[in-house]
Amino acid sequence: MRSMIKTSIINSSIEDIDFIFSLYKIATEYQKKRFPENIWPVFQRSLVETEINENRQWKLLIDNEIACVWAITFSDPEIWEEKNIEPAIYIHRIATNPKFRGHKLVLKIVEWSRKYAISHEKSFVRMDTCGNNIALINHYENCGFDFLGINKIANSEGLPSHYHNADVCLFEMKL
Repeated sequence: MRSMIKTSIINSSIEDIDFIFSLYKIATEYQKKRFPENIWPVFQRSLVETEINENRQWKLLIDNEIACVWAITFSDPEIWEEKNIEPAIYIHRIATNPKFRGHKLVLKIVEWSRKYAISHEKSFVRMDTCGNNIALINHYENCGFDFLGINKIANSEGLPSHYHNADVCLFEMKL
């Protein structure tokens, strides 16, 4: 008899930070091969430390092993402009442990995000991705997001460098 796989979603801890950055590096290498025009920059350690300290950095565990990580925020005005006034959570930087690719982890994140947003009295779950990646657009639509189109960010000051002069695909899920 096969044992049941145990999954859980909890906040990342400071002890996870090196592993989080290793996942970012793996994701960036993957992006370089598949989508060289839209790769993540090296993120500041202080950014992730702040997210951890504010309980906005998350991890999905499968049998107590980190399968993927992501961050959330409750405000994203540079990307979402006037829509930022609407109550939402914004998902950023999903990075998957290669050992768990193909496990439909985005669907698990979506399920968690919906419940989390509702419990925090939000009306939307939103996310974005840079570039016109048709496969990724379709993937996020298949996960339940509405694709709102591609925008050019008017003011990318204060955002990571991959947003500078970038076309950004916007996705939202109304709750």
